[in-house]
Amino acid sequence: MTKTTPVIECQKRHVTIRSFKNLDISKEMLSEILEGGRRAPTSSNMQAYSIVIVKDPKIKAELAVHAGNQKHVETCPVFVAFCADLNRLQATCASHGAKMTNNLETFLISSIDASLVGMSVQTAAESFGLGAVMIGAMRNHPQEVASLLNLPPQVYVVYGMCLGWPVEEDVPPQKPRLPIELVIHNEKYDHGDPMPAIKRHNMEMAEHYSSLGKNLDVDAWSGVIARNLSRPLRPTLKANLENMGFNFAPGE
Repeated sequence: MTKTTPVIECQKRHVTIRSFKNLDISKEMLSEILEGGRRAPTSSNMQAYSIVIVKDPKIKAELAVHAGNQKHVETCPVFVAFCADLNRLQATCASHGAKMTNNLETFLISSIDASLVGMSVQTAAESFGLGAVMIGAMRNHPQEVASLLNLPPQVYVVYGMCLGWPVEEDVPPQKPRLPIELVIHNEKYDHGDPMPAIKRHNMEMAEHYSSLGKNLDVDAWSGVIARNLSRPLRPTLKANLENMGFNFAPGE
């Protein structure tokens, strides 16, 4: 019989939490969570990320505005900004008389490092019974967010995270995930027609939303994806990041 572990059971219970109690997270607990998260994998031990902890109500309120007025950014007890950070690496290279490579690869390294540590922080937080929601909308206005958090050049917030104690009655049911055969491939990528499984998933999602009293069409997953991806997503992001010191040119 296949055995499970407390970590796996914690991961399998994950739901997005947007409603938080007016209770603090202790300094000791937050420190443990962050220390656990800092053991996340990192490319070539570069540790190309920084974490900004925000508890100040005024700053959280301003961040909420930049995130499209998402109220939970303002009401969570702790907001965590996970940053891709090339600034520290540039200083490190300069101390050895070297010029740091600044191109698409270093951008990806720093962004992936920030993503990995953030996921580790969320798993650690959920293991304590805390709830969380990731805020990709920090990339809506990256320069304004950077100014608000006093970020130096070559640092941007990849995403934020609201942390807090969930309001039990507001904890949502889990959303169905895509059928496993669409996302897990053995040995080689399966090029079979994905649409039969996607149609089944549409039905599962429609039933999920119906159980919550939401009236959506039968294409409850694919229809949303098609609408979202048929328009430009953050069309000014590349230019904003270039203004912040990131370079996407090859070989530089």
